Amino acid sequence: MPISAENRARYPREWPLISLWHRVMAGWRCEWCDAIQGAPHPLTKSRVVLTVAHLNHTPEDCRPDNLRALCQRCHLRYDAIHHRTTRSRTPDLLCRAVEMEN
Repeated sequence: MPISAENRARYPREWPLISLWHRVMAGWRCEWCDAIQGAPHPLTKSRVVLTVAHLNHTPEDCRPDNLRALCQRCHLRYDAIHHRTTRSRTPDLLCRAVEMEN
């Protein structure tokens, strides 16, 4: 998954190596659905891109037990509730920030 510009500074400098190590240790397979990097996904038939997910959604926390090598499908499905929650809070936070400036 691409790292959003606003979160880039939250990842450690070594993130590319940490991410690579996790994908190698997983045998270039999704740890949840066993999809293989670069092959057609068993369900979607799209080309699999293996990513590394932070289970607690905290990019600074790179402990091995907090990271999983996941295909994009599993990663997006895992993050869906978190994304929905943070997306719904974002307009509220923006409104509060504007109110504080005024």
